[in-house]
Amino acid sequence: MMTVRAMHTEDVETVARLEAEIFTQPWSSQAFLESLNLGNTVFLVTEEDRKITGYAGMYTALDEGEITNVAVALAERGRGAGRMLIEEMKKEAKRRNLARIVLEVRVSNYTAIRLYERCGFASRGIRRDFYEKPRENAWVMVYGQ
Repeated sequence: MMTVRAMHTEDVETVARLEAEIFTQPWSSQAFLESLNLGNTVFLVTEEDRKITGYAGMYTALDEGEITNVAVALAERGRGAGRMLIEEMKKEAKRRNLARIVLEVRVSNYTAIRLYERCGFASRGIRRDFYEKPRENAWVMVYGQ
């Protein structure tokens, strides 16, 4: 059974490897470690049989959360890990009294856009040339006010 839990420092190497498999400009293990230890962040992992299948991160400031990364291993997609991560981020936002959560997503990432919409996020605008490698616009999506 897949579960969601807080990311621990011993998860960083595995998460960084997963990040490198998925993204063209991946965070390093050092970047994950530094962010994990900031105090104003939330990092979660999904795991099954003690194997990490996905992760998500969110920075918090004042009454807002910004989801920085959401990733699910290619072999694990379509099994609900992404939705579990987003729903748990929403619960964490509520616990922290955040009014909204913001994220950016490639305009071509239809699967992620559908997931975010199903989780209650709505498109609020476009950031032009937000992504590199390849250069692409991003939808700004918001959950909450």
